Amino acid sequence: MRAEAEALRESIKQSLGLLRRHLDVDVATRRLAELNAKVEDPNLWNDADAAQKIMRERTELEERLGALGRFESDLDDALTLIELAEAEGDTASEEEGLAELRHLKSEADRRQIEALLSGEVDGNDTYIEVHSGAGGTESCDWARMLFRMYARWAERHKFKVEIIEETFGDEAGIKSGTLLVKGHNAHGWAKTESGVHRLVRISPFDSNARRHTSFASVWVYPVIDDRIEIDVKEADCRIDTYRSSGAGGQHVNTTDSAVRITHIPTGIVVACQGERSQHKNRATAWNMLRARLYEREMEIREAAANATEASKTEIGWGHQIRSYVLQPYQLVKDLRTGVTSGTPGDVLDGDLDSFMEASLAQKVYGGGPVAVEDVE
Repeated sequence: MRAEAEALRESIKQSLGLLRRHLDVDVATRRLAELNAKVEDPNLWNDADAAQKIMRERTELEERLGALGRFESDLDDALTLIELAEAEGDTASEEEGLAELRHLKSEADRRQIEALLSGEVDGNDTYIEVHSGAGGTESCDWARMLFRMYARWAERHKFKVEIIEETFGDEAGIKSGTLLVKGHNAHGWAKTESGVHRLVRISPFDSNARRHTSFASVWVYPVIDDRIEIDVKEADCRIDTYRSSGAGGQHVNTTDSAVRITHIPTGIVVACQGERSQHKNRATAWNMLRARLYEREMEIREAAANATEASKTEIGWGHQIRSYVLQPYQLVKDLRTGVTSGTPGDVLDGDLDSFMEASLAQKVYGGGPVAVEDVE
């Protein structure tokens, strides 16, 4: 047990050292002091946009510096507990200390990957768009399950979630849906989820209880702030208004408040029906279109653009990034990294961290499927 504790201690300290260097603690501490001084300025909110940026940067630095401090304190507490337990022969307390070290190791690994989210928009809020594939009701129901999965993932991480658009299927599920996930590094974490997701199960819509395979696609793209200029000509777009689908009260049912914008040169289509006001939906749809066009431009620039686009060309066999098997056995497997889970129910309830971490590590460190243990 002592050998395991020593190995965990060294690994955690190494991760903490990397995190401290990446953050540059001395510089971050001085910057936080500057931001705290600005926050005390009574004229701060004269410029609301500038004030919000200052508050966001301050909150981020406070969280990152605070997390490092808590890590070091928790590590010392766990090591002290193990040392005292060994001296007193208290096996239960010693195991408790080891369990805390294992937890700290997992969290340190996660934060080490998160520290490498240095892309221009990794720290931004993100849109998560889900589309059903061929297969009618079965596929629409699978799209609904994925839509809920990402909402639950976001809620687990204390991100704010808004439903921007939801087009319901004819009998069940959704044909498409868009979530806006707000929180630090929301896009950085979620961006690896873009691609086709495959479900295998006994269909609840088949009276003969046969096994069905369904597909749905997920696209993840960042919310673009004012720092990034994207020129969209209104003449290149077709704007349609329509009535929101599904329940939503008398206003939604009788007013063409939903907005769909088609960017004719690229064929990109975005839609918003989250607000009762057509004006607000139109503004949100324009922001979504700018975000999609930015993401498209970034994909073109990246060397892996062809592979990324290929994963989106067809919602069906041969293009999936992850398979979710509910029958005849229980397994979720990511086909890019090899990460698996034997508890699909947990995954569909938003437990996606192991998949996201492995995909991010693969992007950062390169190589094929990472060597990981199966998730029980």
